[in-house]
Amino acid sequence: MNFVLLLESIVLIVLYMTSTRPFDKPIPKSPASPYPIVTDFCDIVSGFGRGSAELGIPTANIPIDQIPTAAKDLEQGVYFGFARIQPIGKEERTEPRENHRDVEYNYGKYLEESNGDFDVLPVVFSIGSNPFYHNKHRTLEIHVIHKFKRDFYGAKLKFNILGYIRPELDYISADALITDINKDIIIAKRVLETDEYKKFMQVLS
Repeated sequence: MNFVLLLESIVLIVLYMTSTRPFDKPIPKSPASPYPIVTDFCDIVSGFGRGSAELGIPTANIPIDQIPTAAKDLEQGVYFGFARIQPIGKEERTEPRENHRDVEYNYGKYLEESNGDFDVLPVVFSIGSNPFYHNKHRTLEIHVIHKFKRDFYGAKLKFNILGYIRPELDYISADALITDINKDIIIAKRVLETDEYKKFMQVLS
């Protein structure tokens, strides 16, 4: 394993193991109602661009109107599950973003099978208005726990929702937000590696 990746993993594990959070919700040994919730293939659209640029945690934004009603009715907060990305055969285009940084819609053209980009992958995601950034609308932002070489705006993503980690919170700093997201990632990975959750990968294959 690359030394930097190893160091990152150790830091994340220490963050998770050395502190408990009073707002974390108990996670059952296997998904309980209303889970699992499974989506169709949804569009990956551009958001505000803050996940990568400001937090170092890239997210895929999914239109709320494309997810099942059961998912729309969920409490605002952080969830986990699995996802699979599908490229779309469309011509590349560029779209301006509100922050004046252009977004390249390549529709997943640069995803690589050899890099595991098409595998069923673990995800952690938020549903809510993200009070730290004062969003006006409810959004769904998915962090795929995987190292991609390129962005993949315009591709499709199908995912399942298997459980709930914690409610949506406000933060006094970006550092505090980043710390909690990294803990969310560790929790999601730990749960999704168990046999009772891992078997839900096949729903997306």
